[in-house]
Order: sequence, then C-alpha cells, then structure tokens
Amino acid sequence: MSEGFPIWVIIVDYVLGTVMWTLIGRFGMSLFLPENSSFFFMRFFVRVTNPLLKLFGPITPAFLVPPLIPLYVAWFFFMFRFYAMPWLLGYSVMGMLSFPLESEIAQGVAYLVGLLLR
Repeated sequence: MSEGFPIWVIIVDYVLGTVMWTLIGRFGMSLFLPENSSFFFMRFFVRVTNPLLKLFGPITPAFLVPPLIPLYVAWFFFMFRFYAMPWLLGYSVMGMLSFPLESEIAQGVAYLVGLLLR
C-alpha cells in the first residue's frame, strides 16, 4: 500500500495519525479513569496530549465538557488527514482507505487473521 506514496506523505500521515489516535485514546481512557489517575497509560495520554489541548484552546467551544475536548481536537486531525492530505496529493477521490497508517494496520490484521484461519 505505501509503495504508491512519497515517503514524506507516509511520515506526515503517520505523525498526524498517531496524534489523532492518541487523542482518541485519551478520550477513551477518560471514560473510565479520572485525568489525575496514577495508571501509567492515562498519565502518558495526559502528558502527551495536554500541549495540543492548550494549543487548540482558543478555538475550543466553552460549552464542551472537558472529557470531550480531546475528541474535538482529534476531529481536526482527522479532517486534515481526510480532506487536506488527498487534496495536497492531487487525488480526486477521498476516503478512509486513502489513510496510509490505517491501511497498513488493516493489511497487517488481515494477514494475521489469514494465518489464524488456515
């Protein structure tokens, strides 16, 4: 899948995808744990994503409850990856399968499932 993309596209998409999924992970963890939890993964998610939440603070609506803010910020990364990346690359078709990070993960999962079902 990644052979058709220039290396800079792969790097940018992987970075943006990792940031997006980390923000989604923080939102998911906040459903079960408080923000000041001593659980390692929650501390990691909070420490890594707090600078982004502060950066997006000026455009974050005040009516959002605090646990939803990471999901709101992740939405911006998703929208950039979904619309801007294909447009910058000159694609006329945009869609979920144009994400190199998720495509690589899906191929890996399909391969593992294929091994298990043999």
